[in-house]
Amino acid sequence: MVSDISFRKKIALELFRRYKNNEKKLHQLNYIFWECTLRCNLNCLHCGSDCKKESRVKDMPLNDFIKAIDEIMEIVEPHKTMIVFTGGEPLVRNDLEICGRKLYERGFPWGMVSNGLQLSEKRLESLLNAGMRAITISLDGLEDSHNWLRGNKSSFVNAVKSIALLSSVKGLGFDVVTCVNQKNFAELPKLKSLLLESGVKQWRLFTVFPIGRAKTYNELQLPPQQFKQLFDFISDERKKGDIKINYGCEGFLGNYEGEVRDNLFFCRAGVNIASVLIDGSVSACPNLRENFVQGNIYTDSFREIWEKKYSMFRNREWLKTGECADCEYFRYCEGNGMHLRDEKGNLLFCHLNRIKEGETV
Repeated sequence: MVSDISFRKKIALELFRRYKNNEKKLHQLNYIFWECTLRCNLNCLHCGSDCKKESRVKDMPLNDFIKAIDEIMEIVEPHKTMIVFTGGEPLVRNDLEICGRKLYERGFPWGMVSNGLQLSEKRLESLLNAGMRAITISLDGLEDSHNWLRGNKSSFVNAVKSIALLSSVKGLGFDVVTCVNQKNFAELPKLKSLLLESGVKQWRLFTVFPIGRAKTYNELQLPPQQFKQLFDFISDERKKGDIKINYGCEGFLGNYEGEVRDNLFFCRAGVNIASVLIDGSVSACPNLRENFVQGNIYTDSFREIWEKKYSMFRNREWLKTGECADCEYFRYCEGNGMHLRDEKGNLLFCHLNRIKEGETV
């Protein structure tokens, strides 16, 4: 049973809890997302931000973002602080290299999350020359499943081409991320084989959380039995060691903790992670709601926001309500990932309870 946590694992969870509490006190900023555009060249069913191909929201000028980064130079260690371009689709911007060089000159490693549709050999070379050190490409199943989710019949072919291209680059931090849903669940073994054939060494799986467009498509949500089976699959595949496979950072998973990802559950939003959104809002994980915004780079100092705000992220006792109020595992979970809270702070769903439901089916 997922709730039958061994004594040994509970000791590990308690030690990790102390580590998390210390991390909150230090709140060393070492990971920054930049929502550099809301424009996108796809029309994905699970898009959390509900991006449109021609967004009416203008891209943030890169110098505005660089100015915000300069404000935090004294409180971060640039070489240990990763900056990730996200969107939308970052590659629709033609000035990423300019921003990348400015970050590189300041000592920051940087990367991006992309759908791979527009990644050519020439663009990749340009990005690498500008200092790009990491990239994540999305591949969401075999061809029909991936194209269904991405809303583009060329998406799969281009994503696979991008993966093959990136796998040949030595020294580049590169992984593939897969949104697991009802349509691609049975394809995971074949998808793994495809990734191995393409030279992929790191594979990250996640499940859809019900925000944006994802709320309207039932096929995107795994039913409880499949939800539990996903963790059995990941656990079994990790033991083989032929590809580094991890479940995403969300959700306390009970007895699966320590079995399906490299680290125990820790939502680092607002603890080590910040984001600068398209309108200048400063938050943590880009998937959080507006009520979690802590300030704005156009009216506030990024440094002061990080140092003096984020209290709701670093002390999460306020989340001990609803189904979390009497949960014996709240001390380890602390109310799940912050991105799984709605505008009123209510929990959208509990990973542990969904797994328990899968055990009874």
